[in-house]
Amino acid sequence: MTRRFDESTVVLAVETSCDETAAALVMGGNDVLSSVVSSQIDIHARFGGVVPEVASRAHLESIVPVVRRAFDEAGIAPSRVDAVAATAGPGLIGALLVGVSAAKSLALSWDRPFIGVNHLEAHLYAGLLDDPGLEFPLVVLLVSGGHTMIVEMRGHGDYRILGRTIDDAAGEAYDKVARFLDLGYPGGPVIDRVSADGDPDAIPFPRAMMNDGLDFSFSGLKTAVVNHARRNPGARSVDIAASFQAAVVDVLCAKTLRAAAQSGARGVVLGGGVAANSLLRSEMQRRGSEAGVRVALPSRAMCTDNAAMIAAAAWHRLRSDGPMDLDCGAYPNLKLSEVPRGESR
Repeated sequence: MTRRFDESTVVLAVETSCDETAAALVMGGNDVLSSVVSSQIDIHARFGGVVPEVASRAHLESIVPVVRRAFDEAGIAPSRVDAVAATAGPGLIGALLVGVSAAKSLALSWDRPFIGVNHLEAHLYAGLLDDPGLEFPLVVLLVSGGHTMIVEMRGHGDYRILGRTIDDAAGEAYDKVARFLDLGYPGGPVIDRVSADGDPDAIPFPRAMMNDGLDFSFSGLKTAVVNHARRNPGARSVDIAASFQAAVVDVLCAKTLRAAAQSGARGVVLGGGVAANSLLRSEMQRRGSEAGVRVALPSRAMCTDNAAMIAAAAWHRLRSDGPMDLDCGAYPNLKLSEVPRGESR
């Protein structure tokens, strides 16, 4: 039977690339019927970071109840699902295998198409979920613990990387600085929170590569924070955190808006966990308004890893490429330009 994928198509998606077990039901690529996320932050906090083996075991325990809750919140039965999707990469291999295996099992048992989704591509759709009226071309700042890049989104499935980090991702720098300052885990939210009590102008931390192309570098900034704290043991941690955050946001905003101007983008969209940062959101909106550029901010729930964005990306892939074979596996080092496919393709 030939299947049609249109605005009434419901996709069940699961996301297990790192430390969030998520499931969502999305209709027509942007109508979120339910989105459930089970976080492992408390589990990994004692270790100061994500432990891959612990994450995989937690996914195994959570995946079935999370999927059930997604159906309960959507108020629909499994028979209404038209396709099943899962994050196929990049991510932690053990964690990815939990979600891919669960999704393929459901697709096989329900006789529904399966689609493996590139996690990076899915983050590009977070802003479109909240604002489906956005018009291409767009510039997307994808900024998270593992990735920091500026992407020109010329259409569905049509991307060009304009700039990327040459060392640490922004979120990784946040985690390292928070760990050094003994502020807690995860670093991004805690630095965002304590910075409200600090002076962002207290310390003139460097803005690496500010006027050098569209690539980023945060390793030197992290080192500057460490050196300043060691040379000034009496410095307030909140001032160091606020000044560090101001430096990161300054570079992210300047380069993203420069990329938008150079590429003639119709708008700027944020994606990834760091897109939930309050200073980044306010500064990008302020500077975008001054430059006459429309800035779309996904809700904070859509910034962090979630399955709704996986379902959205899957819906567009289904319409352009059709279903994937069930021998599609998990690909921990998948690049944005790569589409996960089975060995027979």
